[in-house]
Amino acid sequence: MRAVRVHRYHEDPSIDDIGEPKLLGPLDVIVKIGGAGVCRTDLHILEGQWDEIQHPELPYVIGHENSGWVHEIGEGVSNVAVGDTVILHPLATCGLCLACRRGDDMHCENAYFPGLSNNDGGMAEYLRTSARSCVKLEPTTQPADVAALADAGITAYHAVRKAAPLLHPGTTAVVQGAGGLGHIGIQCLKALTATRVVVVDKNPDALKLAGEIGADETVVADGDHVAAVQDLTGGGASVVLDFVAEQGAEMDAWHMTGANGSLFVIGYGGELRIPTLEFVAGEKNVIGNIVGTYADLTELMVLAQAGQVTLHTQQYPLDRAVDALHDLDAGKVRGRAILVP
Repeated sequence: MRAVRVHRYHEDPSIDDIGEPKLLGPLDVIVKIGGAGVCRTDLHILEGQWDEIQHPELPYVIGHENSGWVHEIGEGVSNVAVGDTVILHPLATCGLCLACRRGDDMHCENAYFPGLSNNDGGMAEYLRTSARSCVKLEPTTQPADVAALADAGITAYHAVRKAAPLLHPGTTAVVQGAGGLGHIGIQCLKALTATRVVVVDKNPDALKLAGEIGADETVVADGDHVAAVQDLTGGGASVVLDFVAEQGAEMDAWHMTGANGSLFVIGYGGELRIPTLEFVAGEKNVIGNIVGTYADLTELMVLAQAGQVTLHTQQYPLDRAVDALHDLDAGKVRGRAILVP
């Protein structure tokens, strides 16, 4: 099968011909990939940022936002059958550790993470995952239309769901970055809360999309955007959701957060440097967010299949994976890039 594999960090991946994955355990599922999302995390993988955390052996197949059709199942699988349309939670978890028992499956003690850990991902024709990762979809669903909800979607939904109790009517939430994650976050905010949504982005096309999907106000990140947001919010927002968090945006997000407000950090790559007095005097909070849980994914798919959250995508054939990665890095992708084998 064809697969996108990283051979060396700080270099483009290559399209290789490799063997198809095999069932290794009774709960394994082989999925024929119908769509694989291209994520900024994939760019960070190529930069070697995840090497110290996950230690994958090179070369390996990347791709952690996957949807498709069940191709083969292990003898213990009962929740899906061959031919079912599925979206895959990015983590394959054990279900037995305390974190899993609590529903905190993103911190499973025995998980593997296809596309990030030492396990091949879904930028390929087939992927091995676990029955515990499969969410069965309506058979009419096109996997390429929903694939990015498997990671970008639940990451945004997870953060919004945590912020929702703070966002009663009369509050304002600022979304910094209206790209692949942010445009989903905007829709989740509108579906789950009654807050006013202000979106900040440097790209006018991204702001145009934000307005079309529910943003109440948009602000161009032109150097004066922090002051503009402070003016719009009377000193700062109740909640800021930072989907950028690098190249100085992380400090902008902090300064756009109002007194007694909360900054939810979803993007990464930068560094927050804040005097402790600002925490104390402003009673401000900073909350980190990783990919959502399996339950988050099932809830998000209810919204998606009801039309309340939709993905705006650009599709690329698998053989153009490097082009998709370059376009994402250059800011040319509106919404989410999807590879289709």
